[in-house]
Amino acid sequence: MRQLKGVVSDRGSNYAVSGGMAHDRETVDAFIKSLKRDKKFARATHNTWAVLLSDGTPLKGDDGEAGAGQVILRMLERAELRDHVIVVTRWYGGKKLGGDRFRHVQDCVRAYLENYSA
Repeated sequence: MRQLKGVVSDRGSNYAVSGGMAHDRETVDAFIKSLKRDKKFARATHNTWAVLLSDGTPLKGDDGEAGAGQVILRMLERAELRDHVIVVTRWYGGKKLGGDRFRHVQDCVRAYLENYSA
């Protein structure tokens, strides 16, 4: 598992991004379960995720952050990264971020992809 913490902080909300190999829904579920063994991640407001499987099947989960999984999935498609789940975690800071939350999800995924390819 690769993880970048403290990628974005805005109006009290903090973001992190994690990722690793995932070949099917079961390995995605196992990855998220492993992530949530860390109590900090288990208590996060949202753990949104997406994966593009090797056969082209897209899977995503918004975890209450409507549309965030689709943002991650589009970035995975553009990067042509398959069998790799990316989870963006948000700890809500008490103030609504509106559309900025999608920009923050993109920033997290971009930081992960840059770190992953390095």
